[in-house]
Amino acid sequence: MVIYAKIRRMFYREHLTISEIQRRTSLSRNTIKKWLQEPGGSEPKYQRAKTTGKLTPFEPRLLLALEADSHRPKRDRRTALMLFEAMQKEGFTGGYTIVTDFIRNRRSHAATVTGKSAFVPLKFEFGEAFQFDWSEEWLVIGGIHRKIVSRQLKPMFSRQLLIEKLLTHRFNNEHYSS
Repeated sequence: MVIYAKIRRMFYREHLTISEIQRRTSLSRNTIKKWLQEPGGSEPKYQRAKTTGKLTPFEPRLLLALEADSHRPKRDRRTALMLFEAMQKEGFTGGYTIVTDFIRNRRSHAATVTGKSAFVPLKFEFGEAFQFDWSEEWLVIGGIHRKIVSRQLKPMFSRQLLIEKLLTHRFNNEHYSS
């Protein structure tokens, strides 16, 4: 708040009277006195009084419904309209927009808190993690069609890729050959 600092500077540094500050800023004398009585360096903060609205008595039930829906598959969750209609049956007289605003705020808040927003760094120490894959290719070697099995191993600490091609391999104690 620039005007707050300006009023304090006029009074304490320039030694102007409250009446002169009032003339220069067009603020009321009461506002100027109040701001001058504040402890130094703290700007006044507007605090809205908590009022109860039409939705307030229904918030606990709505929160329970949203919590229950968060554990269901997405296709089975209740829509805002379904929740609104259920609240109307319980005696809610407010509008649909109030309900949708509340639900939207809660769902966006829940999405930021849950693991959906977690960040997992992809840095690994030597030998800590790797990717492994099997693949089969058919090649013609000396005019004969052969099935080649390959193993790919990629350590996560580097970009090096190890590929090994096998004409035969063992898997689950069974012997396969091509």
